[in-house]
Amino acid sequence: MHNMIELLILFELNQKVLTMYGISKEIHADFSVLTTPSYGTIKPALKRLEKNSFVKTQKTISDGGRPSIFYSITSEGKDELKRLIIEQPLDNPIQFLPMARVKLACADVLDTEEQKILLSQLKIKAESIMIDTKNLMEKYELPFYPQMVFDNLTCEYKNFISLIEGFEHACNR
Repeated sequence: MHNMIELLILFELNQKVLTMYGISKEIHADFSVLTTPSYGTIKPALKRLEKNSFVKTQKTISDGGRPSIFYSITSEGKDELKRLIIEQPLDNPIQFLPMARVKLACADVLDTEEQKILLSQLKIKAESIMIDTKNLMEKYELPFYPQMVFDNLTCEYKNFISLIEGFEHACNR
């Protein structure tokens, strides 16, 4: 999921200029309960972002004589950050909730109208997955364990939809 790591990197760089190690540390500090990308996924993502002019680098020499590379977000990168947050949710239900939670955690960078668009997209997709899950459960006589897993999934989506509705209420104030 290239988009998630790129979104996280741009989100952190939107707050301050960082080294690759600093980016990794900030992502871990801010998002470790949602995702923990490895250091090995950050480097190629930074290269892609730099190639697309979403981040720029500045090389410096530290007091100890070691070279350091600092990354900062460009104006194009700020636009890309918003685009990544607002882009249509993933179709894969396994990837939907983790990515949706990250997008919600980053939603402060959006203006109110953009937040409303995001919330609407996420709510529609969550409701669709919840309906598909209920339909699957009604269509088949599921054994005990799958039935319990799908019941839990339905509850998880109900909770997520309630969270979105709370955000919608806050946006409409």
